[in-house]
Amino acid sequence: MPFNHYAKIKRIIDQHPGWYVVRINEPTAAKKFNGETVLYDHYYRVYSVSTNASIPYCKFQQLERFARAVQMPIESIPVIDYSDLTV
Repeated sequence: MPFNHYAKIKRIIDQHPGWYVVRINEPTAAKKFNGETVLYDHYYRVYSVSTNASIPYCKFQQLERFARAVQMPIESIPVIDYSDLTV
């Protein structure tokens, strides 16, 4: 069975009682199993509600695949834009 990053993210966030997703509008790249590199104009990170810090290893590019992995409708995933975060 091939490695599934989204399944790993689900296992990690299952250990956190509260989380939200932040969309970061910076370019990123992901390498597919066939060696092809795919470029994205943004990426997402999962943050902990209790610490407001990013959860390690929870960076991804495809919100639809994340929604399937966490078994939630995409509309119910709490997503905020990075520029909306207060520092």
